[in-house]
Amino acid sequence: MTPLTDEMTPAPAHPIPAAPRRPAEWSPRALLWHTVTLTSRTMRRWLRDPASTSETILVPVAFLVALNIVLGDGITRVTGIGALYGSVPLVAMVAATQGATVGGLSLMHERDSGLLARLWVLPINRTAGVISRLLAETIRIVVATLALLTAGYAMGFRFHMGVAAALGWVFVPCVFGLAFAVGVATLALYSAKTIVVEATALVSGVFMFFSTGFVPLHQYPEWIQPAVWHQPLSYTVDTMKGLSVGGPIAAPLTGLLEWSVSIIVVCAIPLALGYRKASMHS
Repeated sequence: MTPLTDEMTPAPAHPIPAAPRRPAEWSPRALLWHTVTLTSRTMRRWLRDPASTSETILVPVAFLVALNIVLGDGITRVTGIGALYGSVPLVAMVAATQGATVGGLSLMHERDSGLLARLWVLPINRTAGVISRLLAETIRIVVATLALLTAGYAMGFRFHMGVAAALGWVFVPCVFGLAFAVGVATLALYSAKTIVVEATALVSGVFMFFSTGFVPLHQYPEWIQPAVWHQPLSYTVDTMKGLSVGGPIAAPLTGLLEWSVSIIVVCAIPLALGYRKASMHS
């Protein structure tokens, strides 16, 4: 009997394809894919929560309308410029900071429920967890800003500095909004009680009432004007006002970047260490 050789062995009718190679957990490709996946998870959770949706869009728009009704005419008469050019950026920043507080409370819940620990044992790029949260915050801030811009446009807000300036205007709230979110997330990871994170909403409220977006700088007492001018919400409002109706941009933008970079630099390492510790907690 003639033994079978390789040439005589029949080939399979349907060759079995080789299993696709999974990218290494720490590879850039895995980081990108895992970041997109986790960001999508966060966004879906927000969309399914009516409270998150209302706080992102409905509440800020209602607050903008009320603010314009109460203070709009008075500010316009005093400054000679429509009040919306200050109030729309101001409310956009309030929405960004208040949303960061809600995100910090959600992070505490995920830590205490063990969800972060369950994600940690999966073959997921460790950096993707933090990056996906910041990316989701960016998307939320841009969506809220566009919703407020739509409402403001219906009430008379207009861009006078060109298309490029208008595009930059939309993303300016992300600068301090992300820095504030980093600070809130750091507090959330090290806090045992929600009151610490909830207090950040009070901080943003104080920033709102003592900013150039609420009333013009010269309407404040002289002794507090330096603090009003040099705080991040005033820098944000003045930058966005310059991009929409004209005015200084470089000086307030520089101040805004200094505030934002300082917060991120101070919180970056504590945030990374705190996220790792929270993820290993079961």
